[in-house]
Amino acid sequence: MSYGTAESFPPVTLDDVRGAQKMLSGVARVTAMESSRHLSELAGAPVLLKCENLQRTGSFKLRGAYVRIAGLLPEERAAGVVAASAGNHAQGVALASQLLGVHATVFMPKGAPLPKISATRGYGAEVRLHGQVVDETLAAAQEYAAETGAVFIHPFDHPDVIAGQGTVGLEILEQCPQVRTIVVGVGGGGLAAGIAVAVKALRPDVRIIGVQAAGSAAYPPSLAAGRPVAIGSPATMADGIRVGRPGDVPFGIVSELVDEVRTVGEDQLSAALLLLLERAKLVVEPAGASPVAALLCAEGGEGAEEAFEGPVVAVLSGGNVDPVLLQRVLRHGMAAQGRYLAVTLRLTDRPGALATLLGVLSAVDANVLDVSHVRTDPRLGLTEAEVELHLETKGQAHCAEVGQALREAGYTVIV
Repeated sequence: MSYGTAESFPPVTLDDVRGAQKMLSGVARVTAMESSRHLSELAGAPVLLKCENLQRTGSFKLRGAYVRIAGLLPEERAAGVVAASAGNHAQGVALASQLLGVHATVFMPKGAPLPKISATRGYGAEVRLHGQVVDETLAAAQEYAAETGAVFIHPFDHPDVIAGQGTVGLEILEQCPQVRTIVVGVGGGGLAAGIAVAVKALRPDVRIIGVQAAGSAAYPPSLAAGRPVAIGSPATMADGIRVGRPGDVPFGIVSELVDEVRTVGEDQLSAALLLLLERAKLVVEPAGASPVAALLCAEGGEGAEEAFEGPVVAVLSGGNVDPVLLQRVLRHGMAAQGRYLAVTLRLTDRPGALATLLGVLSAVDANVLDVSHVRTDPRLGLTEAEVELHLETKGQAHCAEVGQALREAGYTVIV
């Protein structure tokens, strides 16, 4: 659902972004840019990380929300603002409103993570839980705006929001003047559009690559059609870019100024999140890790994308990841890298059988994390037992070695 049409707003210009930068002085942090030797080696080019996960509220969203609310007329501020979000935009609107003395009402899905709900309330917003998905929450927020006169603050489909997000692009050029490629996650398109406006005006030679989760990639079909196209039931762990339709305003900018939009899968997202945690010591949410996932896809091999020209700046757009999701994603990432292996097998149920099995695993240096031993199941024979093992392994080659050792020892491996 969009705020308006591209034709109903003036174009976003470099002057708008520079004005937003002045407005945000002392409000938004100039976030750090960190080099990554490990990613540079994988990508075959210098890679730097723009750490918007370390921004106030944990994401870039404060920038656009503050600029949008600060630009309201006095009577609009008096009426208050309303927003709908599962997390990052909610917190950005809440803090911006608190700083500007404006009452904020934020609608969030009933299933929103508790840490994000608590953080939004902590910034002073009134939180209302409504609906199961963001589309239902968004409709409720717009209905509230129509009934009360509160100003609806769209997460991406407004020029002021895009100008605010574009300040990330100005910072990139200041911190890395020699940048050749900028890689940024794309949901509705506000961040990518803002960065493109700022960077292309000053450095038209810089290549800007947008990245979407494959299960929520509305931009590729939209760009092919030449207009925003909605996709049904977007699905990805990267809730920050889980948007079913591009915004009208950012779409016009992205289609003109962004050089390419690529997609990444869930395995690449979880691997990127794990890499950033282990090698860069940065907690990043899946949406924020999407540019790094694109870099991993380009490192070579079957299905690899065209390599990136360096220096490359990957924008880590946010770090607000629910601890429960983080745990699940990390385990998924470890499994994808062959560092976590679940295996089920059958053995003869006799004294010492389990100890013998564990001895086989010890001989190939597989660390047992968990054991489930089932003796009573109608699928099992009278003298059989089924054992499910969760193992810590050292990569795909080690997983294969473990499987081979079990088969050579005479075990029937089911999974």
